Amino acid sequence: MADTLVIQETLGRVGLVRLNRTQAHNALNAALLRDLMDALQALDSDSAIGAVVVTGSDKAFSVGADIKEMAGRSAPQMLEGDPIGAFDRLQSIRKPVVAAVSGWCLGGGCELAMGCDMIIASESARFGQPEITIGVIPGAGGTQRLTRQVGKALA
Repeated sequence: MADTLVIQETLGRVGLVRLNRTQAHNALNAALLRDLMDALQALDSDSAIGAVVVTGSDKAFSVGADIKEMAGRSAPQMLEGDPIGAFDRLQSIRKPVVAAVSGWCLGGGCELAMGCDMIIASESARFGQPEITIGVIPGAGGTQRLTRQVGKALA
């Protein structure tokens, strides 16, 4: 299971999708995003599933983009595989998608959680978009989603 980036289970009528790059705090690389979207689309197509839960580990839901994967790549290379489109595809899932968040939920991980229909956060959950400290803007719609979800005063 260590090589499996996304673990998919069925619990009754609930599809559970667990991010499984725990050694990298579930940093979102191209392969993990691809496998996550494939799992979500498969569960969406399964008539026995009524809702989907996306979760990570106790320490990190996801720390966002895999900065090591991004290093040394040009902007066009970083867009290969359409990582931003993955967040748009999340919006096309017809079944309710719940983010169950524990630990760090940062950057793209925060955007992933905000793209879900609902977020359930444990007391250990910590949200943020720290990419601005390295000169990167939240690029998958997170700034707009956050404002729509919590209002301008809180965003």
